[in-house]
Amino acid sequence: MGQLRNWLSVVGLAWFGVVVADQPPGDEAGAQEARQEPLEDRVTVTTTRMERALLQTTAAVARVEEEDWQTARQQLQLDETLNRVPGLFFQNRYNFAQNLRLAIRGFGARSPFGIRGVRLLVDGFPETLPDGQAQVDAIDLESVVAAEVLRGPSSALHGNASGGLISLFTEDGRGQDPGLVARGSWGSYGFARYGVRGGGQFGDWNAHVSAWDLRYDGYREQSRTEKRLLNAHLGHQPGPDRHLGLVLTVLDQPLGQDPAALTREQAARDRRSAGGQAVQVNARQEVQQYRLGLRYEDDAALPGQLSAYGFVAGRDFFQQLPSFFFPSLIEFDRDFFGAGVQYVDELTLTDRVGRYSVGLDLARQRDDRRRFRVTPTGVRSTQTQDELQRADNAGLFGQFDLALTPRWSALVGGRYDQVRLDIDDRFGERLGSGKRSFDEWSWTAGLNFRPADDYQLYASAGTVFETPTFTEIKDAAGGVGFSRDLDPQQARNLELGLRGRWGRRAGLDLALFRVHTRDEIIVVAAEDGLNLFENAGRTRREGLEAMLDFDLGAGLNLAAAYTWSRYRFDRFGDGEQVFDGNRLPGLPEHALFVELAWRSGSGWYAIADTLLVGHVFADNANEERVSGYGLLNLRAGREMPLGGITAEAFVALNNLTDREYFSNIRVNANNAAFYEPAPERNLFGGLRLRF
Repeated sequence: MGQLRNWLSVVGLAWFGVVVADQPPGDEAGAQEARQEPLEDRVTVTTTRMERALLQTTAAVARVEEEDWQTARQQLQLDETLNRVPGLFFQNRYNFAQNLRLAIRGFGARSPFGIRGVRLLVDGFPETLPDGQAQVDAIDLESVVAAEVLRGPSSALHGNASGGLISLFTEDGRGQDPGLVARGSWGSYGFARYGVRGGGQFGDWNAHVSAWDLRYDGYREQSRTEKRLLNAHLGHQPGPDRHLGLVLTVLDQPLGQDPAALTREQAARDRRSAGGQAVQVNARQEVQQYRLGLRYEDDAALPGQLSAYGFVAGRDFFQQLPSFFFPSLIEFDRDFFGAGVQYVDELTLTDRVGRYSVGLDLARQRDDRRRFRVTPTGVRSTQTQDELQRADNAGLFGQFDLALTPRWSALVGGRYDQVRLDIDDRFGERLGSGKRSFDEWSWTAGLNFRPADDYQLYASAGTVFETPTFTEIKDAAGGVGFSRDLDPQQARNLELGLRGRWGRRAGLDLALFRVHTRDEIIVVAAEDGLNLFENAGRTRREGLEAMLDFDLGAGLNLAAAYTWSRYRFDRFGDGEQVFDGNRLPGLPEHALFVELAWRSGSGWYAIADTLLVGHVFADNANEERVSGYGLLNLRAGREMPLGGITAEAFVALNNLTDREYFSNIRVNANNAAFYEPAPERNLFGGLRLRF
């Protein structure tokens, strides 16, 4: 508590400093006029289930705009852009067979692959399954125009997740002049990407299509990938306050090789080698996926705003894990579909205006799963699994936001979720069959104070839950049975925040948080290709997140994000060891991102960024310490008119100092194979043509 009180003092002093620094020296009339439209009120966010001005939002939320997504990016994974948001920690950019790993405030770090503990939306449609799993391989990074990242208790209104929410928006053509963009980029280790996108507004219709092809040999042995994606929007506006939109996304990844992890000794001997039996069995992943979604927005039929969505999705999946010592070949066919509705309106209580939203989310997941043994050369042999996994989720939510005074407002919200998991084991003695049902309540409440037009102080609290996924329920039972002992983890959140601007040039965002979690789902061991899970007794997370944006003038802009975190086991043991007081593995205590960007009026730009990450531990016992690292990256280019088109050429250098580091740590891995080395210094560049 002493450290937390110290940080509270820092926040209080910082708030006092920015308020004093912003007092206008002189013309009060001019200052009053400038305050009529606070700069941050022009920025709105929607992830809190109601559209709000940023300074009216009682939550740690950040919005990242198109310029940061699309300026000379390699577009391999989300972390290239979202490292600028505090509280987030990414791993595994370069292994396309295991997917990106993402943690918000430490939630999600246990995941050996994909995303847990964090909800993901793309164009308003859920990428997170009813059992809590999510993948990011079907996101069209080429056409992302904005992202909102919500951390902390306000994510309670979205249901099954502990850490927060990431909502991505891709271009749909609305309000845009018709146009076409072609892009090609090439780089080290056989990197090549070709893409085309275009569309715009055509009367009452809007459309946008994006398609690209990626080929990448990879830094390490057995790490080649091939990937193609199509993302298409078609919309119609039948009236001035109505819009109907159709979205189709299709992914084809015929090859995503898995180089596996190395021991410390193997990494020191040859960083670029593959681990395990990855080469021998040709470890890889193959994926085909589609999603078709329909979204309706109506501000005219009712007094308030009505929105509704529906979607169907399918995923065909094949994966050969890098070993033949256990059943290592996995296949499944997935159907995923759902729908939802939300209504937002105002009401007046005495002389105070309040806004409310209510809604319903429904989703169903159906996985037809199979598993096989393979020979030492990777040839399929005996089958060991044949089961049907079904998950259903129904969530009902509501919130109320009331303006108490011109400076004070309050928020209260809640959600009820029913999650049902059902496994029908059709193989052998049918030991894996079972059902679990979870009925969970979540709530959030917040208080917002604006001492001046361009500043806010807020406090929020809430509870969130996270169910075990199908993988965790099976692995907790040793991969054969069905675990009835693994329960949802429950988290209680407290958050204090300060957000504001110094005039028109600088913005500051601070958040202090504390999270107490009971029954946290933890990886306790890995054996025979399984990550074994248990409910930890209790864990505690506390930290400080700071985000700064400063216009230095002369085309220069400075952006920074810092996270200090203290994640600990309060009470946890695995029967042989007690880990009370140990750090949660796989998570650093300190992370700092700094970017200095220069843009000229003639189209030139140059951007340097650095990412500094503190050391982590690879195991619950905190015996395997992994050193931190610092990276320096450079990007530069120019956009210029050429006749009737606009051309942009760019070049980028990643890891300028040639630092040896690990892009992924496999927590509590078997045989101490924790390490996945990242590329050394590497180069890429490209050309973009706008017609």
